[in-house]
Amino acid sequence: MTPLDKLRALKLPFAELLGIEFVAADKERVVAELVVRPELCTNPAVMHGGAIMTFADTLGAAGTILNLPDGAGTTTLESKTNFIAGAPLGSRLVGEATPVHRGRRTQVWTTRIATAEGRLVAVVTQTQMVLEGKT
Repeated sequence: MTPLDKLRALKLPFAELLGIEFVAADKERVVAELVVRPELCTNPAVMHGGAIMTFADTLGAAGTILNLPDGAGTTTLESKTNFIAGAPLGSRLVGEATPVHRGRRTQVWTTRIATAEGRLVAVVTQTQMVLEGKT
């Protein structure tokens, strides 16, 4: 099973609710897309900051999952978001997560979110804890 197939096979109900679609994945990079729909927006019709953060959190967690030892899990420890520009209703967003650090106990990922046209919307850096599997 390829890394992309592995991510697509995960049951991620909140990511599915948002409409996140994984389009590329390996241990060094995860890319997903999302269309800004009315139910993800605030006023004026731009994507809510919490939805942007959720998009990025999902990608960082997905990257961590692809780098976990067998039986291990992950959870977000910390997340920092810099909002650069609004994501208007109807736009397609592209998120790309890349690792900054992949250690035994933690992983740090940076996710850049931009419109399909390349306008930067946000940069998110998050720390994921590696949860040891139960023996």
